[in-house]
Amino acid sequence: MSQEAAEQVPQETTEETGTTETGTASAAGKPEEAEAVEASEATEGSAAAAEEPEADRPAEPSDSSPSPGWFGWRRRYPRTARGVTIGTSVLAGALLLFALLVPNQLERLTPEAFFRLPAEGILLAGLLLALPPRSRRLAAVVSGALLGLLTVLKFVDMGFYQVLARPFDLVLDWILLDDAAEFVRESFGRTGQVLAVVGVIVLFVAVLVLMTLAMVRVTNLMVGHRAVAARTTLILGTAWITCMTLGIQFTGVPLATKANADLVNNRVEQVRAGLEDGRVFQKQAAVDAFAKTPPDQLLTGLRGKDVLFTFIESYGRVAIDDPAMAPQVDAALKEGTSNLKAAGFQSRSGWLRSPVTGAGSWLAHSTFLSGLWIKNQQRYRSLTTSDRATLNSYFRKTGAWRTVGVVPGVRRAWPEGKYFALDHIYDSEHLGYHGPYFSWTPVPDQFSLEAFQRLEHGKKGREPIMAEIILASSHNPWSPIAHMIDWDDLGDGSVFHQIKKEGTDPKEVWKDPERVRTEYRRAIEYSLHSLTEWVERYGTDDTVLVFLGDHQPVPTVTAGNTSKDVPVTIVARDQKVLDRIADWHWTDGLKPAENAPTWGMDKFRDRFLTAYGPRKD
Repeated sequence: MSQEAAEQVPQETTEETGTTETGTASAAGKPEEAEAVEASEATEGSAAAAEEPEADRPAEPSDSSPSPGWFGWRRRYPRTARGVTIGTSVLAGALLLFALLVPNQLERLTPEAFFRLPAEGILLAGLLLALPPRSRRLAAVVSGALLGLLTVLKFVDMGFYQVLARPFDLVLDWILLDDAAEFVRESFGRTGQVLAVVGVIVLFVAVLVLMTLAMVRVTNLMVGHRAVAARTTLILGTAWITCMTLGIQFTGVPLATKANADLVNNRVEQVRAGLEDGRVFQKQAAVDAFAKTPPDQLLTGLRGKDVLFTFIESYGRVAIDDPAMAPQVDAALKEGTSNLKAAGFQSRSGWLRSPVTGAGSWLAHSTFLSGLWIKNQQRYRSLTTSDRATLNSYFRKTGAWRTVGVVPGVRRAWPEGKYFALDHIYDSEHLGYHGPYFSWTPVPDQFSLEAFQRLEHGKKGREPIMAEIILASSHNPWSPIAHMIDWDDLGDGSVFHQIKKEGTDPKEVWKDPERVRTEYRRAIEYSLHSLTEWVERYGTDDTVLVFLGDHQPVPTVTAGNTSKDVPVTIVARDQKVLDRIADWHWTDGLKPAENAPTWGMDKFRDRFLTAYGPRKD
């Protein structure tokens, strides 16, 4: 080959940067990359011929000459190189199609979900074909990165739907990621937490990089076969319009979809609502019907009583209504009702609708106590930095009660505790417990209640107590769980080391949803037995117990049940206490009837203060 011919080849391979793009495909329809390989081979061949004046001198490629593939492997294995090129292009296209069609909920992750025509992909293909070279390359990189971010958001949504039965909030939910990492540490140890965090970071970076590279790859392929790509895009666009107009479906799934556009639109609206929510909440928090009530007119119907507000973690309606759990939980509630009645106690039960499901106990607790709908972290922060009065505040305001908190789930600084007007807080470090953690649960419920008896309720000559008690044994992951033992054998909790060894392994339990549901049910039974036995053992004529669930468990347990209802019960030996709520029409006993009244959890505070305020008759 002549020197002139050698110089012409690289000139042809760079026409992509000019105004014409005829060099992206050969006359025979070869892909642009295959032509680049051939051009590179020709260049190196001509350079070698020009630089070999002696027969015994080996040819060396010029430093400026391109070397096809890593160490020239494409030149040595052209057939393999072509296969890799085709395979990489196919994988890139499949990755983009997956990103466009994958739903953001695991329940919708079915084969049918991937047999659809995504409007966003068709429009993007048309746009990339229409743009000039430089703009097209930039658009490919940007759209690939954005599609990667959208895919990551879908993955995060999957996790949120599995735990909270809702999508990730781009404005308000970032704080929950830290809580999730802490939960992993408590459940699976520091190593498990580190591995989980590293895995998430690696996955995030990998998705962004691979999606961007895939978009660039497919864009170059379309440009290299412009005519075919343009015709295909036109056909797919026509098919999408036809399927959308006629409502054509495949196994019940619409063939034409614009799910990504809808997802983005919903998130934009969610962000707007999140930013507006702060102003709405401030107006709501400013209204308090009891703010100006004199202390001597507050809670007059409970003077001299010990009032215990007790939250049972994840005690939701599913525990009572689900056919797989109802028989055992119903038996525990009937037994508790019967035993309490034998001890002179009566009870009434209803339903409350929690602002959260799956997790977010602190949001439910603050809703119940403040009388405001605390549905997100932004509202919680606004509440706990305000002067809005809670049930605890009003008990303290009267000067007739000592207010205490038993919060074994608190294991670090809890500045919000001051807001909830608790004179003293007993966290996991101050209950005298020397036993093991049960996954997330620092202290078993039976021990927490016994500690409350020892530290506060059982003291002689004390003043009346208003207590906020959190029972955490029914907290996710429900493995291993404690079981009831003789109250006299609790000691310092060391006995629970052996009980934990006999329990289940959470890593094994969570491999099977049915085992998760079984362990959840057993945990609820344990919490109920702990509480009712404590009342039988230590309750007095002055004991008033209000216990409730804070939210429904995770979707793995609820199995499609979208209700946010939780049971609520009032127990007392003094019949006058229950007579005050006769107009609530709650069900007799610890189990609320299916048609028992259902209120929003934020309505309880004011109704309770009204029922136990001064009589108007």
